[in-house]
Amino acid sequence: MGRVRNGLVTACDKGLELAQLTDITALLVAAANLVAGGLGAWAWWRGEAGRAFWWAVRAGQAAATALAVLAAVLLVSGYDARQDLLYLYLLLPIAVSIIAEQLRVASAQTVLDQRGIEDAQAVGRLPETQQHDVVWAIVRREAGVMTVAALVIALLALRVLGNT
Repeated sequence: MGRVRNGLVTACDKGLELAQLTDITALLVAAANLVAGGLGAWAWWRGEAGRAFWWAVRAGQAAATALAVLAAVLLVSGYDARQDLLYLYLLLPIAVSIIAEQLRVASAQTVLDQRGIEDAQAVGRLPETQQHDVVWAIVRREAGVMTVAALVIALLALRVLGNT
């Protein structure tokens, strides 16, 4: 907490506390998304995205949401950032997360289209080995999309440092 003078926290102390909070949050977001990115790279390489990967992705997305909430707190509190880019770096991770989710959802249809398969029911009519190949391609594409997104979010979070 900042120094109290006549019952008020000084603006300088409040700004310093918000800057520290922003830096700590950015580091946590970067760390969460680097873990997700590392697990995702491994999942993509192996072609199997386990629960740990998806939990890490969701944790990274929640952390990205925390940065967006923090941007609102800074704006409402009247925080005077060194650079206006700070708000861009705080908000872009949630935008990247939303776009990545949309690309992930489209991954299955993209794989089916590439293979000339009309829909999921048509996959069920394929021989079992071909079904596994299609599922493997979809999982790999989804893991790739979410891995790249997590790494981009981590980089954006690291850009927050030095802009507070």
